[in-house]
Amino acid sequence: MDRDLTLGLILAGGQARRMGGADKGLLPLGGKPMIAHVVERLAPQCMGVAISANGDARRFAEFRLPVLADDPPDFAGPLAGVLAGLEYCAQNPPLSYVATLPADTPFAPSNFVARLHEARRGAGADIAIAASAGRTHYVAALWPAEVAAALRHALMQEGIRKVETFVSRFRTAAVEWPEAPVDPFFNVNARRDLERAEAMLRELSDRDVR
Repeated sequence: MDRDLTLGLILAGGQARRMGGADKGLLPLGGKPMIAHVVERLAPQCMGVAISANGDARRFAEFRLPVLADDPPDFAGPLAGVLAGLEYCAQNPPLSYVATLPADTPFAPSNFVARLHEARRGAGADIAIAASAGRTHYVAALWPAEVAAALRHALMQEGIRKVETFVSRFRTAAVEWPEAPVDPFFNVNARRDLERAEAMLRELSDRDVR
């Protein structure tokens, strides 16, 4: 099964300058850390889940998940986190795919991994990427372990940092999700986004009650 081959990787390594440098994933949303929502949504879809983050890993201790630091370091961006996940797979067979989600996407869909695998197979693609609301979400994607060496070279030898630049070298498949009742890839970049996310969470809870 696709699930048995897939590591869910939550990208929590950003510096969150618009949040005053705070760990966005640890900001409260609906009474618990925002990253907890991502863990709950991603875990049932994967064989295992890990967190991509730099610094003191103990701040994520409550989740009891592996915390993978970037290599190369120096905040090389989300691609460095992807690389850490891919190389973790190499050490933990039969894991051979990494499904990445940012720590600030608390509404990620429950069919995220399944649909990306389906699109990958259907298009004969290397990498499958999520899309919604007219945008392609390059860090909400499915990556095969086979691209690890090319990614390390791109980071270390070419200094590539943009996810879109690296992805353009491979065959890709985009998967579109509807943006109603909420955009499943809405991400929290600023304090006002956090307030909006609280409202969206209440809206979803009201729908569930009904």
